[in-house]
Amino acid sequence: MASIQCNAGRLAASAPSLPTSSQPDRVASARFASYTGLRQASKSLFAGASSPQIRALPIHRSGKASATAVVETAQKADTKLIDLSVNTIRFLAVDAVEKANSGHPGLPMGCAPMSHILFDEVMRFNPKNPYWFNRDRFVLSAGHGCMLQYALLHLAGYDSVKEEDLKQFRQWGSRTPGHPENFETPGVEVTTGPLGQGVGNAVGLALAEANLAARFNKPDATIVDHYTYVILGDGCNMEGISNEAASLAGHWGLNKLICFYDDNHISIDGSTDIAFTEDVVKRFEALGWHTIWVKNGNTGYDEIRAAIAEAKTIKDKPTMIKVTTTIGYGSPNKANSYSVHGSALGSKEVDATRKNLGWPYEPFVVPEEVKSHWSKHTKLGADLEAQWEASLAAYEKKYPTEAAEFKQLISGELPDGWDKALPVYTPESPGDATRNLSQTNLNALVKVLPGLIGGSADLASSNMTLLKAYGDFQKSTPEERNVRFGVREHGMGAISNGIALHGSGLIPYCATFFVFTDYMRGAIRLSALAEAGVIYVMTHDSIGLGEDGPTHQPIEHLASFRAMPNIFMFRPADGNETAGSYKVAVLSRKTPSILALSRQKLPQLAGSSIDAVSKGAYILSDNSSGNKPDLILIGTGSEVEIAAKAADVIRKEGKSVRVVSFPCWELFEKQSDEYKESVFPSEVTARVSVEAGSTFGWGKYVGSRGVAIGLDRFGASAPAGTLYKEFGFTVDNVVAKAKSLL
Repeated sequence: MASIQCNAGRLAASAPSLPTSSQPDRVASARFASYTGLRQASKSLFAGASSPQIRALPIHRSGKASATAVVETAQKADTKLIDLSVNTIRFLAVDAVEKANSGHPGLPMGCAPMSHILFDEVMRFNPKNPYWFNRDRFVLSAGHGCMLQYALLHLAGYDSVKEEDLKQFRQWGSRTPGHPENFETPGVEVTTGPLGQGVGNAVGLALAEANLAARFNKPDATIVDHYTYVILGDGCNMEGISNEAASLAGHWGLNKLICFYDDNHISIDGSTDIAFTEDVVKRFEALGWHTIWVKNGNTGYDEIRAAIAEAKTIKDKPTMIKVTTTIGYGSPNKANSYSVHGSALGSKEVDATRKNLGWPYEPFVVPEEVKSHWSKHTKLGADLEAQWEASLAAYEKKYPTEAAEFKQLISGELPDGWDKALPVYTPESPGDATRNLSQTNLNALVKVLPGLIGGSADLASSNMTLLKAYGDFQKSTPEERNVRFGVREHGMGAISNGIALHGSGLIPYCATFFVFTDYMRGAIRLSALAEAGVIYVMTHDSIGLGEDGPTHQPIEHLASFRAMPNIFMFRPADGNETAGSYKVAVLSRKTPSILALSRQKLPQLAGSSIDAVSKGAYILSDNSSGNKPDLILIGTGSEVEIAAKAADVIRKEGKSVRVVSFPCWELFEKQSDEYKESVFPSEVTARVSVEAGSTFGWGKYVGSRGVAIGLDRFGASAPAGTLYKEFGFTVDNVVAKAKSLL
């Protein structure tokens, strides 16, 4: 639908030269959109407030004739107190950035009004239990402005952000790092900073809510009912990932996703008109979003309230509220300029801003009136959680089976015996591509893991990721568990991170060709950093994919992910190793996993083991004694078969050969020194590794006398068998290299 403008006029750059308390009333002529249900939404939004005030406001709807809308708002606090609270948020940010001499004060200064309304009047949360399941989620996608979030958490009473934490902003060991980190600061839902990622995370959070609500809510009992709110900036909107995620959110109709676009027209290089002149509102409309424009985000409290109330009446699509603000609001010399974006104001400008906004307080002081006002959230939050717990108890009496599954999910505990569903293979089992074996595992696991949900970037039939017992998660069927991401790899990764960090026991997986991790590396890195246990199902893992050629053949990818902290890079060799990789991946809720899977058929190997995968590397076969083989052959994935066949040839010549399957370097590095020595005895220096990828890193395991057989150039377009022969991935070549060491 057309954009709806809450119009009070964009303040000129000089507007902050007036103290907030004396700003002229620019709200009287505000124009609001009206439609059926808005009045009721406002009632619901501000339920519990005393003395609601009824105001008749003229509106304008995309050039059509204006009408009169009755908008009900609540006198939550007088304007003077709100101004004081908003300025408290501003100066906590200013003071922290100034003390650190590092940070981004501009966004918090501009976004303080909308964030005050959101946290103080709208959002449902319990500051003393940041992980209460049915809380509303908040994502600061523009993570550079994180002092905004820390100030809000501090005022709301979260124990994670005390005054001392504000003073330690951006310092070693502090709980207030330079960008929001969910693993450091309770109350922060996701890790943001790389622009646009938070938008994708928020879509994942909203998807999780929609899926669980559809699965567990009943006509007479609601236990899943929360919103996801986002603040994003111009930079987020410029990044392609936000468009990918927003497109899916519109397609899925995620109506409990409400985004606030901080439209301040400034980025690091200056005014956005040097590179960003598109109509963002029209773009979001085209993506299937409801849109609203609040033109006075600086002092238009009622416009912001009305926009949120309106957004909550929308039941079939997400909402983007464009809020036009002044970056660095209140700074007389730096407001509305790039100089306030990413550096401290400086002591002189801080003093000038204090004078300009009539702020007589010392750094980090929260006025008593503001403390008293915000202190209500401790009791309110406890009451909200208690009410929800009572609703859950009543639900459990009516629907014990569903309640048992729901409680198990949100506990984060896996069902007893879930791993017994993993398929087991013998050498007599038919050979198959590990991508097909992966699908067998997924379809076995979904029967015992109610949290498993995921899909592919338009490659489900090639990645083999469809859950056969379920339909597609769509706008009309949000209870289903196959997620169709379309060709949006980067958005897919960020959305999956959001699902994982929803804290509801959902276990997301997502899939594409391994080489296309290049499109989503930013999201995968944040999976690792944010401790989001996403399972990445990456097929077509090497030159073994054949004729598609070097554009689709991964070479450096294994090495690059092995270099990334806190991620498991699996390359299983057969069915048992594929099942073992899934076992570790499911158990690892704070470490993401990548499974690199073959397109070509592989045999089921003698000696392979599900449980041995957890060791990272293990002895597949060995004809030596006393831990003293003449030679160690090492392989991963499809090349383990080659190593095993080469070992058979060399053994016939009277040599003792150990074959080591090495599905996961990271797990092996976690083992004891004794175990490592039992697999790779230090006195055995004749070692050969074989892997159809870069040799980078293999020197650590083959040693200075060993040989790494790999591929340190791009591949080529030809049948897989031809490529393996031409590039030396053959039994004969492995035997020849090995003999050169004996």
